Amino acid sequence: MTRDRPPQDRATLPRRPHRVTAADVAKAAGVSRSAVSRAFTPGAYLDDDKRQRVLETAMDLGYRPNALAASLQGAATDLVGVVIGELGNPYDSEWVAALVLALNASGKWPIFLGGPASGLEASVTSILRYPLDALIVRGGSLGETLIDNCSKLNIPVIFSGRVISHPAIDCVACRNQDGMAMAVQLLLEGGRRTFGYIGGPSALSSETERLQGVQEKLAEADLKLAAQVTSDYSFSGGRGAMQQLLAQADLDAVVCANDAMALGAMSFARSDGHLSVPEDLAVVGFDDIAMASWPEFGLTTVRNPLDKTVAEILRLLEDRLATPHRPGEVVMIEPELIKRQSH
Repeated sequence: MTRDRPPQDRATLPRRPHRVTAADVAKAAGVSRSAVSRAFTPGAYLDDDKRQRVLETAMDLGYRPNALAASLQGAATDLVGVVIGELGNPYDSEWVAALVLALNASGKWPIFLGGPASGLEASVTSILRYPLDALIVRGGSLGETLIDNCSKLNIPVIFSGRVISHPAIDCVACRNQDGMAMAVQLLLEGGRRTFGYIGGPSALSSETERLQGVQEKLAEADLKLAAQVTSDYSFSGGRGAMQQLLAQADLDAVVCANDAMALGAMSFARSDGHLSVPEDLAVVGFDDIAMASWPEFGLTTVRNPLDKTVAEILRLLEDRLATPHRPGEVVMIEPELIKRQSH
């Protein structure tokens, strides 16, 4: 049973605290409104005593300049949208942590958008209502219409992990095919001949490139994959995929499209498969996440250099903000073969 409640008197409703404005600071400090603005603008002329009085008054009153309001006058907000998808791959989480540190160190403040690809584009559309300085895309993809909208709004877009053919978009990506070819070459030199492959979602361009690197290097040795399974870039996915591979063929090497699946594959091979790694079975991954170097795993892998990738993203961001109409730039990051104990 529901009961009607009498309407609450407006006078008794809780009110939002008054937000201190620049006008409040100007009045309390005995200066003009423009003096308050200049006090918070680096390089703007203002008498030192007056600047100090404004800053002390602002601190006492709890005032800080409104970056969003300043953007209406064309000032930069230092807000950067970052599209990260579902973060199913541990490398993505490490990428986020490194990017946050780099953006903050450069005075930029990220706003992250994550979740399933089905709702991601709607989220990106919503965030374009804010005055972003740029949009960095790691997970998911943006449709042509959304990319054009960013261009019309003068919001630079940087893709990390994939290359987009667009004259106004900057991209940073690893040479995935070359990296996988290096891993397979290492295994071939170690005498491995019967290869299995655990791949990630086929919709990802990186997956296509990594698989191609494996297949082409094997073809040079007149070999083909003896078994192949697709999984989801997760540790548990790697375990399940390894079970399927071992049911398909008697393997002496397994190449995995990322480290998380490689670690899961090693786990299943050693426990349920009763195999010794690397004596019975060599396992290699891709990315070089932190766990790959743990003594329990000692995973041989292909490093997708995180420090270089983030540094290039920041460089492209600064270059684009300084020269908005320059042609789009594509930066390809060289992979590195990291030899540990699993090959």
